[in-house]
Amino acid sequence: MPEPDFPDHEYLTVPELADLLRLKERKIYDLAASGEVPCSRATGKLLFPAGEIRAWIARAKSGGEAAPVERPQVLLGSHDPLLDWAVRQSRSGLASYFDGSMDGLERFVRGEGIAAGMHLRDAKTGTWNIPTVQKLAVGQNAVLIRFATRARGLVSREDAPALSALKDLIGLRLAPRQPESGTDRLFRDLAAAEKLDRDSLTLTDIARSEDEAVEAVRRGTADATFGLEAVARAYGLRFTTLVEEEFALLVDRKAWFDPAFQCFHQFCQSEAFARRAAEMGGYDTSGFGAVLWNG
Repeated sequence: MPEPDFPDHEYLTVPELADLLRLKERKIYDLAASGEVPCSRATGKLLFPAGEIRAWIARAKSGGEAAPVERPQVLLGSHDPLLDWAVRQSRSGLASYFDGSMDGLERFVRGEGIAAGMHLRDAKTGTWNIPTVQKLAVGQNAVLIRFATRARGLVSREDAPALSALKDLIGLRLAPRQPESGTDRLFRDLAAAEKLDRDSLTLTDIARSEDEAVEAVRRGTADATFGLEAVARAYGLRFTTLVEEEFALLVDRKAWFDPAFQCFHQFCQSEAFARRAAEMGGYDTSGFGAVLWNG
């Protein structure tokens, strides 16, 4: 049987995969729903990673079982100062690449890490993380666990006027986060609910981490940011809580049992971890490890 002629791009659509396999599109949807074929979902559309599809077809031709994706020992997703500290302090050997909740989720689906941190709120239901994971992590052999609840709100200097609502940002310089971050998505949702036109705000350069956003306020290149209480306290800045958000980790089920992740997981259940969270402020880690969703 000749090798299928793959399209020259990273992802296949449903029609492309159906044509490739000489199946009806309905069958492709059935394969995706059952988890038999590698896939992900973006903007409501099913997409199929070409590399994984090639390997899947090769295994099917040889009668072999689908082999698990070899994931690098990297934590992806949203930057969190307590998570960042725990990775180092646990001495687990895990590496990290934090560049936003959506960036991390998409990279996790592509097999670029063993876990992804996120704080993604569904605007329609107000539910954290689960709806987005259910949409975008189709077919992933993974589990979503609680990391912490965090206080998020407005950060400003002590010598500036007090801020109590998003509308108070009008006329001020705001340090924004990158579009792939859960912070930016949440800010846009809350601004829309308050009928605040984001284009009416004066935005400074994009900050790609929680620390970078708050540091911009401390340094004086921004008047305010939509940040975390823990980081505001660390920099000695004023903080007004607007929302309690849920931060979770989507973890590959196989990697869960690896020594590196188990070392990190056990450290996050220690007294040292709980003490650090209390010292930083703005965290509730009492529910750490609770399973929120099973893939």
